[in-house]
Amino acid sequence: MATDLDKTDLTILRTLQTDCRIGLEKLAHECALSVPSVQRRLKRLRQAKLIEKEIAVLNPAKFDYKMTFIVMVELERESLQQLELFRKRATAEPQVQQCYYVTGDADFILICSAKDMQDFEALTHRLFFENSNVRRFRTSVAMDRTKVSLSIPI
Repeated sequence: MATDLDKTDLTILRTLQTDCRIGLEKLAHECALSVPSVQRRLKRLRQAKLIEKEIAVLNPAKFDYKMTFIVMVELERESLQQLELFRKRATAEPQVQQCYYVTGDADFILICSAKDMQDFEALTHRLFFENSNVRRFRTSVAMDRTKVSLSIPI
């Protein structure tokens, strides 16, 4: 589907990745189209699932979630059922911001937020220590939020 995108579609997507609250009139002006044309294109892009979600990115420090952790998780068994169970557990945990199934030394990499070390310790108990299929996990603490983005360079 991405190969069917024209220059205008790409302009719309780039603009929305920067600010999804842009008004239709301003977006239409950016694309040199009418508002109804932009609305039709947006509908098509959403239906094609090229736009998965439109969200607000909050500043975690303003909500006392001052710490970010990158956790590499290695499972004991990697059956499809065990992988799915871990995915569900990670997905259900609000403090897990991102979860990736990866190759290499770990099976999963999680990006987690916590208020402090005690809060993160409680999270490790829920996700890892109470899960008999977690062989080990290694944690890095983010020192600075240098860049936080889910934008795709299109």
